[in-house]
Amino acid sequence: MEIQESHQSWHESWSETDSNPGSNRVGYSGPLSGPITSNSKKNSSKRNSARFKDDERYVEITLDIHDDSVSVQNIRGGGSDTAYLASRLERKASSSSLGSQLSFKLRQVSRELKRMTSSKTFNKVDRSKSGAARALKGLQFMSSNKNIGSEGWSQVELRFDELAVNGMLPKSSFGQCIGMNESKEFASELFDALARRRGINSDSITKAQLQGFWEQITDQSFDARLQTFFDMVDKNLDGRITEKEVKEIILLSASANKLSKIQESAEEYAALIMEELDPDNLGYVELYNLEMLLLQAPNQSTNLITDSRMLSQMLSERLVPTKDRNVIKKWYRGLAYFVEDNWKRIWVMALWLSICAGLFTWKFIQYKNRAVFDVMGYCVTTAKGAAETLKFNMALILLPVCRNTITLLRSKTKLGAVVPFDDNINFHKVVAFGIAIGVGLHGIAHLTCDFPRLLHTTDDEYEPMEQFFGEDRPENYWWFVKGTEGWTGVVMVVLMAIAYILAQPWFRRNRLKRPKFLKKLTGFNAFWYSHHLFVIVYVLFVIHGYYLFLSKKWYKKTTWMYLAVPVLLYACERLTRAFRSGYKSVKILKVAVYPGNVLALHMSKPQGFKYTSGQYIFVNCADVSPFQWHPFSITSAPGDDYLSIHIRTLGDWTSQLKTLFSKVCQPPSMNQSGLLRADVGDSENKPRLPKLLIDGAYGAPAQDYKEYDVLLLVGLGIGATPLISIVKDVLNNIRQQKELEEGIVEGGQAKNNKKKPFATKRAYFYWVTREQGSFEWFRGVMNEVADYDLDGIIELHNYCTSVYEEGDARSALITMLQSLNHAKNGLDIVSGTQVKTHFARPNWRTVFKHVAMKHTDERVGVFYCGAPGLTGELRRLAQDFSRKTTTKFDFHKENF
Repeated sequence: MEIQESHQSWHESWSETDSNPGSNRVGYSGPLSGPITSNSKKNSSKRNSARFKDDERYVEITLDIHDDSVSVQNIRGGGSDTAYLASRLERKASSSSLGSQLSFKLRQVSRELKRMTSSKTFNKVDRSKSGAARALKGLQFMSSNKNIGSEGWSQVELRFDELAVNGMLPKSSFGQCIGMNESKEFASELFDALARRRGINSDSITKAQLQGFWEQITDQSFDARLQTFFDMVDKNLDGRITEKEVKEIILLSASANKLSKIQESAEEYAALIMEELDPDNLGYVELYNLEMLLLQAPNQSTNLITDSRMLSQMLSERLVPTKDRNVIKKWYRGLAYFVEDNWKRIWVMALWLSICAGLFTWKFIQYKNRAVFDVMGYCVTTAKGAAETLKFNMALILLPVCRNTITLLRSKTKLGAVVPFDDNINFHKVVAFGIAIGVGLHGIAHLTCDFPRLLHTTDDEYEPMEQFFGEDRPENYWWFVKGTEGWTGVVMVVLMAIAYILAQPWFRRNRLKRPKFLKKLTGFNAFWYSHHLFVIVYVLFVIHGYYLFLSKKWYKKTTWMYLAVPVLLYACERLTRAFRSGYKSVKILKVAVYPGNVLALHMSKPQGFKYTSGQYIFVNCADVSPFQWHPFSITSAPGDDYLSIHIRTLGDWTSQLKTLFSKVCQPPSMNQSGLLRADVGDSENKPRLPKLLIDGAYGAPAQDYKEYDVLLLVGLGIGATPLISIVKDVLNNIRQQKELEEGIVEGGQAKNNKKKPFATKRAYFYWVTREQGSFEWFRGVMNEVADYDLDGIIELHNYCTSVYEEGDARSALITMLQSLNHAKNGLDIVSGTQVKTHFARPNWRTVFKHVAMKHTDERVGVFYCGAPGLTGELRRLAQDFSRKTTTKFDFHKENF
């Protein structure tokens, strides 16, 4: 860079330290090349020329300096950006301070020109090649997945015709008209900004004006979008943004993204932005300041795109769906993939169906060869075949809910390699469906076919039936119903129907809208109590199987034979649970109520209580209900000296539990999280807390994480609970390994640890939640990982879906604030932790691709806990990447 002043020559070095008010030198911060020559006259006017050099290319700015002002006389080279920056030098000033102000302005302009000249092409900032090119895709006022341009306008035009009043669109309907339904407040501010720029003072606009608005907000030029965003903040159109206006746009952005914590600290964050953009305390910032801040904002997904481009491209090519024109080959490949992924389920289902079919066929043939077949025909064979499958399924349905037995088998044996223990509840539901079919066939065949045939038989036809129904033929239908065989069957069908219906998700999870008087008849409580009607059902089932019409010999009454072992096993299970929970009362150490209706309980460990991360326990609170036990995932790690669970209030029982504990809580102190807290510990004034009993721990899919070197953990909302325990266990292992290396752990402990080395070498944790307050649930865990995991074994990714996706104008300011605050204070403004939060939903294909590229030729355990809607996508991605890459993904879904 070279600066030349005409009329008189002198040479000096140009530096920041020489820019004091009493010096004739011009200050500049940054490396420059070339000398400075200055010619001065005794008069009060002189003309200065500043020439900026970059690779033999120049931009020359000639300034005319008078006693009280500076003006730009000429600009050679550069473009509109250069002219805009140079115009900032034209400022009126008193002669006493002219030198210092000129020095300051030259430094400021030079700094911006230096940033612009950092690229090889100076005349125009090449944003497409800039390192900030990704940021320039931002400030989208319309979501990228919506139609824009002429096609989008046609839809807006149709909505205008629907919403317009007397040919004018009210401001209140502007957001709905352009498709910004979720952010009406933001749409209102956008309307005001667009109207101010056009001098429109009315609260209604015509279709032509709306089209002008639409063209501006869908303009793909970043400069146009930046100007629109700036206009939203600059409400008086003076080209300057004050701290008050910055605060207003922060409040607006936080409201649009449902970030209540940021709204509470809007004033603090406004001061942070002003500190960054207005270091000289001018009291305002300008358009170029905002642009530079946007360009410097780091991309939210930087850590997902740092992999080798060539490897990424090769992987993408391999993941392109295979197009096979041969239908047979395509079908065969699909079948092979299905068998490969589901072979455990297939052989279990095949065995179950085979047994059912075998029992049905055996009993069908047996009754076809008896005399009753001549009277009742295929009706009796169908009824008896269905009855035999009912005996088997009524015995089998108890086994999947023998949790202690299943936990023992999956933990102490190798059966997990061939038996899908993770699907125990699903298999329980399948068997229940089989029972429903059996009951239907048995009952319909008897009530609509067998009994009517018997009533209408002749005396000769009835004679062989006398040994079963007596010498006197039944006179009417009521004879069958009032007997022991009849009323037991009818009562069983009614009780089974109640339990089966209330167990459906629509009733169990209260998904159906119903009158208030029916609300107490559904929900989890109704499901829980109705399911315990099974005790009555099994008693009636044995009675019904003993008083049979067509079997009189005791050894042919086989119902009790089917049920004996399963019922005994299940009874032992319940007795074990009752005995174990009786002495496993826990001491409450800490209670916290968090945003999102979450209750966190920290309890003492009962003596001898052992568990594995990923497992769950049953909790009972007699103050709510002495009979109900509810399952909750353990969020503490086995190495912790306490036991913790996090409970989301979704039903009657959890709501009552939260209410009970909230009564003994107080607002937290400054350094504590949560809405309410009660840190009992060893405090003298201990409040009276509800008594809790626990039972467990029980096995769950997530406990198999120790089998994998690499983990991909995905949790939605409160579904993160079992995965948090895994993260803490991995973190505790990291600490333990460091202590072993430092020789802190005693020899005996070190020896034991060497026998069972910790398998996990890398863990990726993705937590997706809708509410900002949810991050308070596990804030301590996040910060612990950031503090202790210096080797980067655990990679944390928090996603807040209430914030609009990266690039949306509604979240642009949040992105800027996030970057500034994390750089200055090391904390994320959304989560309040050291872990940066991503916005919107993850691109799961990109996530799998990232893991596959990092861990070639390895097995990755994918553990998911959350809403069932994402299960299919994650399972398909795990299968797709396992088949087309060298990385194998094993998918596990948590079930309750």
